[in-house]
Amino acid sequence: MSIHGGDVYRNHVDIDFSVNVNPLGTPECVKEALHRAVEMCGKYPDMEVERTGEAVSTFLGVPREYLLFGNGASELFMAIVHGIKPKKAVIPVPSFYGYEYAAKAVDSEMIFYELDQESNFCVTEDIKRVLTEEVDLLFLANPNNPTGNLFDMELAKELLTHCRDKGIYVVVDECFIEFCGNQFSLLPEFREFEHLILVRAFTKIFSIPGVRLGYLVCKDKAVHTKIAGQLPEWNLSCFAQEAGCICAGQTEFILKTRHYIENERQFLEKGLKQMGFRTFPSVSNFIMIYSEKPLYEKLLEKGILIRDCSNFRGLGKGFYRIAVKSRKENERLFMAIESL
Repeated sequence: MSIHGGDVYRNHVDIDFSVNVNPLGTPECVKEALHRAVEMCGKYPDMEVERTGEAVSTFLGVPREYLLFGNGASELFMAIVHGIKPKKAVIPVPSFYGYEYAAKAVDSEMIFYELDQESNFCVTEDIKRVLTEEVDLLFLANPNNPTGNLFDMELAKELLTHCRDKGIYVVVDECFIEFCGNQFSLLPEFREFEHLILVRAFTKIFSIPGVRLGYLVCKDKAVHTKIAGQLPEWNLSCFAQEAGCICAGQTEFILKTRHYIENERQFLEKGLKQMGFRTFPSVSNFIMIYSEKPLYEKLLEKGILIRDCSNFRGLGKGFYRIAVKSRKENERLFMAIESL
């Protein structure tokens, strides 16, 4: 079984509900930027990522020197662990496998903190008991994947303070934050907490997973330098840089997406509940459910791919993640399930 969704290369798939990208697709202006980048292929891309850096700096309202760019968020997670070299890392589970994959690369001892199903897999204050002075790094996701829940802001600040006191770096993955609103982001906290490393990507919100464009925000100059030293030269292609310049100005598209996702997520959640599935509260562009039925196999026979979550740590057989798609696609999913 694949450790990620989106394996359309080894399956016959008509509709892919396993990958959580924007159902509105890639904005036309971003596609145009990618076409323009073809003319730049005869040159090396800008190693300083100057234009994209300035655009994203303005987009976020953070100084350019706090930003680092990567070939997707995954490259940045790997650069972070190689830069910091944590001997011990805490990873709440279930969560994105990429954190574990990165920590393994530097032989970190990993503490998997299991989230409680009865509390809908939310991080609670209890996690502090494993965040001791022996821990070097904590991975968090806001919102989390595959559960789709957000951090409680007050608890997040408590944990940031606790980790600062214990000398623990905190990596917060916010690759899905645009789907639920920047008011839920921990971005404002980076000025106070220098041990905070915030990772985002344009992959999901602009539906460009094939372009590979991620970035991080880190105020600590020494840590920033260590991470930067682990990134390859010219790691951001001319395609990614051109796309990034345009993506950083698409605030109206993000707002339109957020409204669309909220409506379709409610529609999808209501339908799944009516069909008898247990759904877990989500604020993102995907929903995690539990079912006794072998949904993955049965739906794949009908050309519909969903994410089987049984290989997520902290989950097991019967858990599935379903992306929020267009109304037509969501209705087709319902029809396929009803015919099982």
